[in-house]
Amino acid sequence: MIQRKKLEQRLFENIWLVVFALLTSLSLWFFVTYKGQSETVVEASIEFKNIPKGLEILKQNIKKVNLNIRGHERLIKNLGPADLRVMVDLTNAKQGEVIHYFDKENVAIPRTIKVLRIEPSFVKISLDESISKVLPVKAFVLGSPEKSYTVKSVKVLPSSVTVEGPKTEIAKIRMLRTETIDITGLDSTISVNAKINADGRNVRIDPTEVNVIITISRSK
Repeated sequence: MIQRKKLEQRLFENIWLVVFALLTSLSLWFFVTYKGQSETVVEASIEFKNIPKGLEILKQNIKKVNLNIRGHERLIKNLGPADLRVMVDLTNAKQGEVIHYFDKENVAIPRTIKVLRIEPSFVKISLDESISKVLPVKAFVLGSPEKSYTVKSVKVLPSSVTVEGPKTEIAKIRMLRTETIDITGLDSTISVNAKINADGRNVRIDPTEVNVIITISRSK
């Protein structure tokens, strides 16, 4: 009977040792796992993929979102713009207004970092028919040549370019012009390559620059 009691006592003591060891291991695991963990808010760009053929984005109400994220402080500090993107799949989108609600699965981010919240929670997009149009280009000349000299002619080569973009946007454009060409104080003909100014429009221009020949000669 005495031997049995001693055995039970030892078994009881061993169980508590096992429990203590498990608790210690769990504490250590939590300490290692969560040590250095940080929570912060970062900005991420919105990117669109699988835009239906013949359509393109006319406008969108936001271009970036705020991500509330949690992860190791060192990893968060090393995040760059290329590491934070919110992908929007437009495979089944139709022409007109589209509202896409974000999901954590939309966020392209290192796997070791957890996304807690996305704000705003949706993006509103307007999809329009994609068209192209040939438009004339005019040189935007600023200033005056040297005294007793005048501008005889301004020639743009090519004189027209192809513009592609949303139909609504293209319909507003009648002509394009180059970036500013300053001729202040010049006394001879110049030939310059000048970029075409899109004025912030959501369009693509081909070619993107033209050659401008400004003939300057002495006044008679």
